[in-house]
Amino acid sequence: MKTKILIICTGNTCRSQMAEGFLKSLNPEMEVYSAGTNAEKNVNPYAVKVMAEKGIDISKQTPKNVDQFLDKAFDYVVTVCDQANQSCPYFSGKVKNRLHIGFEDPANAKGTEEEKLIVYRKVRDQIEEEFLVFCTRYKLLS
Repeated sequence: MKTKILIICTGNTCRSQMAEGFLKSLNPEMEVYSAGTNAEKNVNPYAVKVMAEKGIDISKQTPKNVDQFLDKAFDYVVTVCDQANQSCPYFSGKVKNRLHIGFEDPANAKGTEEEKLIVYRKVRDQIEEEFLVFCTRYKLLS
């Protein structure tokens, strides 16, 4: 049976989308979804750009509201930002493991485009590192 993972953030435009992209690239056999407690309209273009630098295309992913997943069963539900951790909705579906792996929000970065990209790359690399640890710890690598 496939491992099912839901990654939750606030807007579902950046951190959760990057985590979804990394998890799918680490093990294509997993069913990975991301959603937001307050989903926005589009994936953050800086997130798309820095993920493309790693060879992972998240440009076709779209933000989704967490409500559409409330009745589903997941092996892991992971919050990636403090706001989502505090306002994480009740899951009526079966959730085997709830985890919080927090990252700063790169969307708050100020400055020039290059200065913002530095912050996005730092958060991207932290997400990659933490989710590799997550996959190793829970034996999810293919």
